[in-house]
Amino acid sequence: MNRILIVEDEERIASFVEKGLRANGFTTTAVADGDAAYEYALTGGFDLVVLDIGLPGRDGFTVLRELRESRVTTPVIVLTARDSVRDTVAGLEGGADDWMTKPFRFEELLARVRLRLRTAARAPEVTVLRSGDLSLDLRTRRARAAERTVDLTAREFVLLELFLRHPGQVLSREQILSHVWGYDFDPGSNIVDVYVRALRKKLGAQRVETVRGMGYRLPG
Repeated sequence: MNRILIVEDEERIASFVEKGLRANGFTTTAVADGDAAYEYALTGGFDLVVLDIGLPGRDGFTVLRELRESRVTTPVIVLTARDSVRDTVAGLEGGADDWMTKPFRFEELLARVRLRLRTAARAPEVTVLRSGDLSLDLRTRRARAAERTVDLTAREFVLLELFLRHPGQVLSREQILSHVWGYDFDPGSNIVDVYVRALRKKLGAQRVETVRGMGYRLPG
């Protein structure tokens, strides 16, 4: 079941889109500001993003640019009241996969969502993630560090995958918690620190850097 992130600050429109997508078999999450949109999309837990431009916090253009700079390749359909050629071109050149203007017909949005998901599904599947001499095979669920094969627990695997999908990027404890353990996990827990220590022990202490006051980073 495909997971779609809806980013829309107008509650009426967000509810309309969310109900329609759910009625057609999609799993949806809705957020109303650009900062939350960036944090959620960064986890890699969504198959597609429906993104408004005029948002509180980061605007849609900023969210889009920062996601692409962070190597997040999730398809993005922009859904906005802005209909100028300049905005459309800026959005598409900034990394959007499609652009729709409001008012809109839900049937057309649904068709575009399905098209983008089909297109993404045809893209070659990455089975090995690499950064320097560190690699992770997504099929065998084994890591290699400097020619050593390393066995990982299920949580260690998900954690390392998250780091390898965002090399050089600082990931906060909250981002890691939400991706590896779920949003209902106690944010005061030190479980992230425990698992980072376990990864360092298996892969080498230099593999995961601590960025004081911010989180952790896999050197890019």
